[in-house]
Amino acid sequence: MILACNHIKKAFADEVLIKDASFHINEQERMAVVGINGAGKTTLLRILVGELSPDAGEVIQKKDTTIGYLPQQQGYHSDNSIYEELLAVKSDIIEQDKEIRTLEQKMSHTDGAELEKLLNRYHQLQTSFESGDGYTYKSKVLGVINGLGFGGDVMHKCINHLSGGQKTRVALGKLLLSEPDLLIMDEPTNHLDLESIRWLETYLTNYKGSVLVVSHDRFFLDRIAEKVVEIDHGKITVFLGNYSSYAEKKEALREAFIHQYYSQQQEIKHQEEVIAKLRQFNREKSIKRAESREKMLDKIERLEKPDEYNKTMNFELTPARISGNDVLQVDNFTKSFGENHLFENISFEVKRGEKIAVIGQNGTGKTTLLKMICGMEPVDHGTATTGANVEIGYYDQEHNVLHEGKTIFEEIQDDYPDLNNTTIRNVLAAFLFTGEDVFKPIHLLSGGEKGRVSLAKLMLSQANFLLLDEPTNHLDITSKEILETAINNYTGTVLYVSHDRYFIHRTATRILDLTSHKLLSYPGDYSYYLEKKDTMEKIHLNQSFTAGSSQSGSGRTNTASKQDWKAQKELEAQKRKLENAYKKTETEIENLENRIAAIDEEMSLPENATSAAKLMELSKERDEKEAALTDAMEQWEQLALALETL
Repeated sequence: MILACNHIKKAFADEVLIKDASFHINEQERMAVVGINGAGKTTLLRILVGELSPDAGEVIQKKDTTIGYLPQQQGYHSDNSIYEELLAVKSDIIEQDKEIRTLEQKMSHTDGAELEKLLNRYHQLQTSFESGDGYTYKSKVLGVINGLGFGGDVMHKCINHLSGGQKTRVALGKLLLSEPDLLIMDEPTNHLDLESIRWLETYLTNYKGSVLVVSHDRFFLDRIAEKVVEIDHGKITVFLGNYSSYAEKKEALREAFIHQYYSQQQEIKHQEEVIAKLRQFNREKSIKRAESREKMLDKIERLEKPDEYNKTMNFELTPARISGNDVLQVDNFTKSFGENHLFENISFEVKRGEKIAVIGQNGTGKTTLLKMICGMEPVDHGTATTGANVEIGYYDQEHNVLHEGKTIFEEIQDDYPDLNNTTIRNVLAAFLFTGEDVFKPIHLLSGGEKGRVSLAKLMLSQANFLLLDEPTNHLDITSKEILETAINNYTGTVLYVSHDRYFIHRTATRILDLTSHKLLSYPGDYSYYLEKKDTMEKIHLNQSFTAGSSQSGSGRTNTASKQDWKAQKELEAQKRKLENAYKKTETEIENLENRIAAIDEEMSLPENATSAAKLMELSKERDEKEAALTDAMEQWEQLALALETL
């Protein structure tokens, strides 16, 4: 055991955040803390690292344990570059290296007893230098810099010129390089792109110390967590396993508790009815029996009514009208900011009903792309054309559409005056704003709460083409699940930017990867993207190389060009052959299904139902058609696979 909580309690004013927290984390164990926004996760971390004192209970840590803490917000300033700031973490190793070099120079001009003294110090330093990764510290620093997306010239940027999110990444890098016995991190994947998150997962999985993390990234928790601590209405429950295991066990416990609660309520009601009946008899014996039952009823430890909002929300997104099949056509989009070239000549189309995720590393221009589509950012080159009856609704991750001086209720009521109070409350309840919460001022809301209000407004807009920029940022897991359900049930079209892999996996029907100034399309979900990613990127690189070589005219002979042309023609011919066979098989399947349906109708006719010979004839033909249909379906699947591979 490296750290333990014993009966921790914490309240602010009349609100009890943590009632009785007891758990421990072992050496080299990776643990996650989960709960809805406002449950007390950050408060618990601050108690663990000593920033807050508990009202009761104690935190015990193993002697000489080093703890590193990453809070959500970073406000520090430094004139150092990113590289200098991270390298400074290894200052003790750097000083040892300098002293070793100094000793080497001194020893070359010293002898006798003084030399012996220098040699002893030299050997001590060498041992400490080697055990402290003295020969690898620079590569470790560069590995963390590249892993967190600061490679190339970016590593030389001054800390004071970085955004808040970039400063948080620098702080994360410093924490990882300090290598404490226990890493405590509050939302470490915020501000990281997909590549950096995957890198962090691998880093933490191989980390020699212990890890305690608060996160709403379910893919991330699945990869790293071995134990999950849940905070739910102040109660602490420990689950062994990763997030998926926790979610399954949690749901089973919730269902069991609901069953226990209603069973108890039924028994209480029954006893109360019996007591009332006994008192109606108004006899001495019946009154004594009633009093005896009342005493037994008073001794029952009554279960609290379970909170059932998690899985029962059903909020539907309903566009005011249906758009045409062609929702959006983007042709040759190009965008630069000075010398920063984001992308050039990217083209894609969006069809009605698609749920498309735009992914890519930070700084590739994903948000800019959305803003260009809806006219909020000027286009350097290219066009974006929307189809018939397309109405765009835009979700801004900065929540600039909200009015800080209004309450949540007023924000909805003023924009949608036709909605009555009950409807507004029902909408807000779907986004976890109930009771007096609906009258909270916007300026007092957290980032996650503002996100939920913005989403509620967007979903009331009845737009049929939603553009969402990081819609899950700052949302807790419950809110994400509500949003996932709403998007999956949405009959319109959605194009969104996200780094949330679990959300992408649950909602995306197609993925657009903005990489190397180009847009690669993957016609499937996140699993399909992972499966095809390497292949697609190799094809893209080969195409870029071929195009570049062709334009420069170097390294390509006429013979090679002819061979490429011939190979291309052969591929096209093979593709046409497969497509023709595919269409032919589809037609055959349709004909067979129609004939089987016709046979079923013939067999049900009265004149055939009484004829054994006719029924046998029809039955035999039906069996033959069923067998042929099975063969045709298998052939269709093989052709589909061959086309996809080609």
